[in-house]
Amino acid sequence: MTRAKANMTGLSGILTAAALAFLTVFPVDPARAELSVRITQGKAEPLPIAVPDLFGSESQSIGLGREIARVVAANLERSGLFRMIDQRAYIQNRSSLRVRPQFPAWRQINAQALVVGSAEIRPDGRLRVEFRLWDVFAGQQLVGLRSETEPQNWRRIAHIIADAIYKRITGEEGYFDTRVVYVAESGPAKKRVKRLAIMDQDGANHRYLTSGDELVLTPRFSPTAQEITYLAYTGSVARVYIYNIDTGRQEMLGNFPSMTFAPRFSPDGNQVIMSMAQDGNSDVYTMDLRTRQVRRLTRHPSIDTSPSFSPDGRQVVFNSDRGGSQQLYVMTTDGGSPRRISFGDGRYATPVWSPRGDLIAFTKIHQGQFSIGVMRPDGNGERLLANGFLVEGPTWSPNGRVLMFFRQERAGSSGGKPKLFSIDLTGYNEREIRTPTAGSDPAWSPRKR
Repeated sequence: MTRAKANMTGLSGILTAAALAFLTVFPVDPARAELSVRITQGKAEPLPIAVPDLFGSESQSIGLGREIARVVAANLERSGLFRMIDQRAYIQNRSSLRVRPQFPAWRQINAQALVVGSAEIRPDGRLRVEFRLWDVFAGQQLVGLRSETEPQNWRRIAHIIADAIYKRITGEEGYFDTRVVYVAESGPAKKRVKRLAIMDQDGANHRYLTSGDELVLTPRFSPTAQEITYLAYTGSVARVYIYNIDTGRQEMLGNFPSMTFAPRFSPDGNQVIMSMAQDGNSDVYTMDLRTRQVRRLTRHPSIDTSPSFSPDGRQVVFNSDRGGSQQLYVMTTDGGSPRRISFGDGRYATPVWSPRGDLIAFTKIHQGQFSIGVMRPDGNGERLLANGFLVEGPTWSPNGRVLMFFRQERAGSSGGKPKLFSIDLTGYNEREIRTPTAGSDPAWSPRKR
């Protein structure tokens, strides 16, 4: 639970020079307004917010201003923490709003926050965007931003604006300026084509990364968000690749016929951790990406698999049946001091550590029912957030407040095709992420640098 601070800092750190020419954060008096949303484990009442179309002086600018406002509103509404006020309820006319908000008019329609901005195509062809977030009841500006970029980057500007609003109101970093890579599935069930695909976190800017000639599984982002590691099968041969998103360059790390679970990057990006079966037994290994040296971490006659680093790189969570059933364990990164952390009924799988370090997400199977849940690293505080015939593959948003996963219904109800969903830590705000084809195995990127 965090109360928002009045000053906003560090936003320029998520922008690249190629994307934006400059970004200015407007100053705010830290002694003034305290409008905020409390993020808790319980269901919160969404904050009523008005997001009018951004002003523009000619047709292209007007159209971009409308689209930017639409994406900002959709991002905030999808978080479950904000309720958009219908533009048809607005009282103040647009021309006077451009000068200054008439706060009584916005209070009358119960808006607590108001976003006002402009989008203009400058003489040199670049897009200049400004916005201000207002506390309606206090009549004070909370944060503002001015940026200049190429017009084709308008959608990213919208995500950055939404992140700024989210951070100012909640006190938490936003997660809208991020991407998701997943496995796009098409074709009949017995001859399924699986390709890597990437998109913005809201499903926009979708594109395929692989052709479908190989069966691809479990993609994972690097800490820089520029590379993906994934497992691919050609026939019965398993290969691990690293794919550079910007260049399209693909590098094979090696052939792993005994691979049992695809790699994840270490927090510093210098290693990958994975599980492999040697002599019929599955253990956890790391590979140094610079030297390609492989190191074995676990040496146990039971099955050890699906490892994930803690964000500080000091611990690893994995699942093992060494206690008689499939459960979650935590050990140090040299393989020492393994300890069991899950003790509920059923089996636990696919653990992944939160970027905040405070929780571990997992898949749980009990009495034929699958669930997505979270627990603290010591095993306490287990909570189940989503369930179904098959729900699996949790991945964290970079602020550690939202999970994405895939759900597959029984064949016959929706054809048994997997779909992507997101859910926040309250367990109340579940949303489908629409994709052109069926989708599974999502992986959320870190924030862009």
